[in-house]
Amino acid sequence: MAITDKIYVKNHRQLSSQLETNIPKGAFKGATLDVLFQGEGLEKLDEATRERVLDFSSDFLDCACDNNPYCGCPERKFVQYILELRAQGLGPNAIVDVMTDDYMVYAYSGDVLSFLDNGVRTLEAAEGLARVEGTDEMHDEIRRTKQDLAK
Repeated sequence: MAITDKIYVKNHRQLSSQLETNIPKGAFKGATLDVLFQGEGLEKLDEATRERVLDFSSDFLDCACDNNPYCGCPERKFVQYILELRAQGLGPNAIVDVMTDDYMVYAYSGDVLSFLDNGVRTLEAAEGLARVEGTDEMHDEIRRTKQDLAK
């Protein structure tokens, strides 16, 4: 299961009530993306909530793909966002706090930790392959990335 399947809308029931429609709790579920992408009813949200929802939409749902928002770009952008937070030295708990403050979405810190750990394991495998293939430059780049992620 992808980390984006474990990202949830904070105050989900309150948001659904303000929008006067049911939306799934998952931030990257189809119906949630529809509401955010189409922007219908966002004027019903209180100002602080509307600002965060619009920030989420502009930061993750803005792409030129024909299938937007179902093209995979929102999920890739959000994964990159998590990795950038990790590169800043934030741990799983802090990453969850920042995503909640920035976009009113959250995850369980154990899920974030598991995602980061799986990333390190994947990079270890890629590092081994680069070593076997004799591509020193690639090996060094992967090693540096792994070290940054594992901090």
